[in-house]
Amino acid sequence: MVNRKELNPDASPAAAFGARLRRSREAKGWTQEDTSERMGVSSGHISGVETTRKSPSLHFAKAADVAFGLVGTVDTFERQWHEMRNGSMLEGYPEYVGYQNRATEIRLFETGVIPGLLQTHEYTRVLADSAVQRGEITPEQAAERIDFLKEQQAALDRPSPPLIFAVLDESCIRNPIGGPSVMGRQLERLIEFASQSSTALQLAPFSMAERKPFRRLVYLLTMTDRSVMSYVESQTHGHLDRDLTSAVPLVRAYHQLQIEAASQAETVAMIEQLRKGIL
Repeated sequence: MVNRKELNPDASPAAAFGARLRRSREAKGWTQEDTSERMGVSSGHISGVETTRKSPSLHFAKAADVAFGLVGTVDTFERQWHEMRNGSMLEGYPEYVGYQNRATEIRLFETGVIPGLLQTHEYTRVLADSAVQRGEITPEQAAERIDFLKEQQAALDRPSPPLIFAVLDESCIRNPIGGPSVMGRQLERLIEFASQSSTALQLAPFSMAERKPFRRLVYLLTMTDRSVMSYVESQTHGHLDRDLTSAVPLVRAYHQLQIEAASQAETVAMIEQLRKGIL
């Protein structure tokens, strides 16, 4: 104990992570060696994370959740890792992604831009670089945002993928983000998405006007126990709601949106026509 380093959890997000790790293992009476056996990482690495000499990886955070029995809870090490890595993300979004990766059904609506799950790398890069130019985020945060989205997309590429229902406002395909080359490839990606067996893609055309029930991003998740949660965003805030009474009206409105939106066949035809005009 003579070499024990005092930790200051307020020094940085990494310090808060390390201090929590030490606090959690000591609460269970575990040494670093005990924790090492339970997590499958070296005791030296655990010591390094606790004292911020080493950075925790996503694998490390998930292993900690398993060891401390936090899998499936709200306040996981994985959630803290995402918040630490993605300080540029809106509040609530990293937590939402944690649930999204375990959902059986995902319903989403977006306006103005292609939603993250459907974006190409080039499209994401243009949006991130634009945010840097406007001074909203740093170049480092832009790189983290791109990596985060890549991990988010990869997490859904699993043997039994979730059903994904996407309704996009027509403005999503009309905004020429990144110019002809980037937008052309993005439209191709949407057509590829629509062709998958576990996806459905529809456009809400401008002609729906006031009949559109949503004016900004809305995500709805159905979990394995059939519970439903929602995630919505304003310009500056994200909000995850696990209350079923709040989610049900959004689910009802989403079904109404799907009924009035263009069919998938009509949607693909619209996108293909626009893509040919761009290229």
